[in-house]
Amino acid sequence: MNTTLDQTILRIAEIIINELKLEDVTPETFDADLDLVDEVGIDSMDLATIALVIRDEFGVRIDEDDYPKLTTLRIIGGYIAGKLQGDE
Repeated sequence: MNTTLDQTILRIAEIIINELKLEDVTPETFDADLDLVDEVGIDSMDLATIALVIRDEFGVRIDEDDYPKLTTLRIIGGYIAGKLQGDE
């Protein structure tokens, strides 16, 4: 994995931790492959909020139709990287 993707994943972890007020976890200890819906308990409203913060942070729009497939930090990081590189 490249450093830019690592940094993106860490920033997404920070956003999720802050938005959901998660305790006992840091961006460095947040498992990038943990299922956010099944294992963390993120619901559609949480995901919408996180998507807005990510849009503001990274300048990329997350399509609502894509929400269901954005299940882990690693997947979200790859999605953002693709958007930033112009892959639609």
